[in-house]
Amino acid sequence: MVLSVCGKFSAQNNDSIQTQEIKKDSTVVLNTEKNTLSYKKLIIPTALIGYGVASLSVNGLKQLNFSTRDEINEHQPDHIRLDNYTQFAPAALVYGFNAFGVEGKHNFRDRTIIYGTSMLITSAFVLPLKHITKEERPDQSNNLSFPSGHTAIAFASAQFMFREYKDTNFLLGISGYSLAIFTGVYRMMNDKHWFGDVVGGAGFGILSTELAYWLYPKINNLLGRKNKNSATMVMPYYQNKSVGIGFVKNF
Repeated sequence: MVLSVCGKFSAQNNDSIQTQEIKKDSTVVLNTEKNTLSYKKLIIPTALIGYGVASLSVNGLKQLNFSTRDEINEHQPDHIRLDNYTQFAPAALVYGFNAFGVEGKHNFRDRTIIYGTSMLITSAFVLPLKHITKEERPDQSNNLSFPSGHTAIAFASAQFMFREYKDTNFLLGISGYSLAIFTGVYRMMNDKHWFGDVVGGAGFGILSTELAYWLYPKINNLLGRKNKNSATMVMPYYQNKSVGIGFVKNF
């Protein structure tokens, strides 16, 4: 299927479906591969989640949690709150780069729907699990340690950046993972999470974004079914330690 900004459609080979965005006075064409959810995309997040879950009960992994915390505390790091912001940094960079002409795979509307869906899925994983597992935080402030929500959001954002740029600028695409790792490390340095919490959170974040890309065509069809001329905007937000999503539709 070929889509231009004029709204015209034409048929293409059934074996591959590509979306083309053609800008006025420009010859730049961006192609988007068909969104699929293959088992290969699930290997890494499944392994990370599996480790995180195992760290809740396996003695050897629990001991690694304690030894990692002891090693960090020996250096007495200063507690900073940059992790509150770096969790969203990769996604913010995607919008920033696009604003300055470094095109990603999707336009503003489409990538916003994808990222918003990813944030919703991340919340659906993380928030219930915190209350189910009731793992005590290292600083003993509460029993909502597993999995790390900050790390989950950070890796969801990093995976989003990777998916948007992996075909056009691979090095740029993977750069978001450094910010995600920074977020996870500082959650431990701030004594808010165990090592297993961070690893599990990373897995849930990556998985959430992969599910968001897989679900996007279905969500897009649902949003555009009644009125193809309408404009839709879906924006994620973070306020008072709560993640949510705003939805605006013009008819």
